[in-house]
Amino acid sequence: MSTPAHAPQAGASDWLRRWPQAWQDRPGATALDLACGAGRHLRVLAQAGLRCTGVDRDGTALAGLQGLGELIEADIEAGPWPLGERQFDLVLVTNYLWRPLLPRIVQALAPGGWLLYETFNDGQQSVGRPARADFLLRSGELLQACAGLRIVGYEDGFAGQPEVNGRYVQRVAAVRAVDGPPGVFPRYRLD
Repeated sequence: MSTPAHAPQAGASDWLRRWPQAWQDRPGATALDLACGAGRHLRVLAQAGLRCTGVDRDGTALAGLQGLGELIEADIEAGPWPLGERQFDLVLVTNYLWRPLLPRIVQALAPGGWLLYETFNDGQQSVGRPARADFLLRSGELLQACAGLRIVGYEDGFAGQPEVNGRYVQRVAAVRAVDGPPGVFPRYRLD
């Protein structure tokens, strides 16, 4: 049996797989994969029909992603924010943290858009890398960064098997809510 084109690849983040309503069945929606690296998520999102933008400082990694969308080589920690005031229907960040950018990341979310953010949490230093506090979220830090967004899902703990790739993570799924008519409530599906 073949796998549908929109099904996530095996290497896709568990958090991306957990929230298919943020990216499946949304052809033409825009997606930003920040610090996209080798593009494991860009491939999934492009296959799902999203118009993708990938940002990374590694031009060699980006060179292998031609045809998946707009690719921007930029050092977002040392240089200017390369996206101006652009907003996206989905903003995805995995395994990356640069605290000064947290407000910019939230601002890049369009009305009705989803933020899926997953990265290492304090405690990771006890099982592996990264180990520097600069790269580890403090408890509840993503919730604070998402103030003003509708939090649909949040996790803060240990994921995986301790013996094999176990890691401390913090994850948030949030939506920039759009006000509707009185008495009409958006349904942010949890399953």
